[in-house]
This record gives sequence, structure tokens and C-alpha cells, in this order.
Amino acid sequence: MIKRPPSCSPEREKLYLSLGSNLGDRAQNLRRAIALIEERVGAVQRVSSFIETEPWGFESEHPFLNAACLVLTTLSPIECLEATQQIERELGRKKKSKNGKYHDRPIDIDLLMYGDQTISTPRLTIPHPRMQERDFVMIPLREILPSTER
Repeated sequence: MIKRPPSCSPEREKLYLSLGSNLGDRAQNLRRAIALIEERVGAVQRVSSFIETEPWGFESEHPFLNAACLVLTTLSPIECLEATQQIERELGRKKKSKNGKYHDRPIDIDLLMYGDQTISTPRLTIPHPRMQERDFVMIPLREILPSTER
């Protein structure tokens, strides 16, 4: 760990998030999540357009509204995960998807990338292992990625 003089602020990392909602007022759910991310995770730098997509990996009559955002954060990756999971719970998410079993939800927040780090633990994998397979992630993400990072 690098010690910094007290006058120096901690380094901020680029955190890319994917957000989705298919229950309730989907646009409001995304806006509320983004506001709470700004408050608890870091400075929101860019937010993509909201796009409507069909559910992925399960059947539902409720389409999703999806977005991506870039946040500058001083939190560690695990702190970001804990903060976003708390936001999900506060916005009405009752359970997380497990073992490929997906369900309707008022909000879903996934950590996609954290700086140039690669993390592989039972709790967190960065970059997100399936983001390349998912247009509902990649379309909004490409919108906010600088052309040098695409």
C-alpha cells in the first residue's frame, strides 16, 4: 500500500457500471440508483442513454430499461460491490440471481470494469465475465467509453 501525505487526496479509479430495471417505474429506478451511486460510490462522470431490451436468460413479460455509467471512485472494488448491493436492496431488490437463475427486479447494478484491474474471487469477477455476450450491457457501455478504450 502506498502511503500518501495527508494533503494528497486518494487516487480515483474509473468504475464502469451496468444498470437495469424491469419492474415499477424503470426510468425512475435507474435515476434513483444513479443518484445513490453519486452519493455513496463516487462522482458520476457519464451516463448512457436508457435503452429498452428484452429479458436475457429468463422469460418475462416485463422488458428491461438498461444503462451504463462511469464513476470516479476512491472505494476499493469490494467496497463498490457492497455499496451497489446495498443500493439494490434499498430500491427493492429482494434476491440476487444465482447459478444462472434470473428473475424480474426493480434494479440490477453490475460492476463491469474497475480501472485496469483483473479480479477473480468467488464474490467478484472484474471485468464482468459475460459483458461481451450481452448487448444490453455493451450498447450503453460503448456509448460512454472513450474511443481509446473500445
